[in-house]
Amino acid sequence: MALLLLFNFFNNYFIIFIIIIIIYSLGMCLAAAGIWVTVDGDSFMKVLPPFTDDFQSHVNVGIFSITIGAVMTLLGLLGCCGAQKESKCLLIMFFSIILIICIAETAATIVALVYSSYTEIILRAWATPGLKEQYGKDKILTDLWNSTMTTLQCCGFSNYTDFSESYYYKQNGTLYPPTCCAVLSNNPTAKASKSLDMFKVASRYCITRGVATFAAGV
Repeated sequence: MALLLLFNFFNNYFIIFIIIIIIYSLGMCLAAAGIWVTVDGDSFMKVLPPFTDDFQSHVNVGIFSITIGAVMTLLGLLGCCGAQKESKCLLIMFFSIILIICIAETAATIVALVYSSYTEIILRAWATPGLKEQYGKDKILTDLWNSTMTTLQCCGFSNYTDFSESYYYKQNGTLYPPTCCAVLSNNPTAKASKSLDMFKVASRYCITRGVATFAAGV
């Protein structure tokens, strides 16, 4: 009975063609948006005011949109070919690929929701003690953290309080390193200050910025 319903559905090529056109159109729109972001991201972000500068700087929507758009466009062409030739084999292949993609995306979302909190706990248990005890002492670790905080414009793993009572604070008498400052290279006031509250990027924490950047594939 189920197979009969499936074949009856495939026999209604008009409905299938409409579905294929929608998927193909979405793919073309995504690809066009991706090219737009890649070529001129500033003008694209002006069209979407709810998004922030962080989104524009750290989320590679261009490549992501082009990739997804290309896949959807190819699937649309496959479906169009199957509908034009009235080939049940091609149409079954088309809908099977769509189904596999939907299942994979659902599974990936569930895994991300379940394990993201565990990942953060593990990273926090490893990174925070190293930051407190080795930052300013171990050159390799210090350079790594400086590069991370400068690139992501963040301060500390969880927040700037990670430097409280740290080795860096005890040795230098300043609570926050210069790399926590909004302006790094030409800010002697911030570098000389013993209280960098006015200079620190207090709302940008490395764990939040790093996870968002990694998830975006940057």
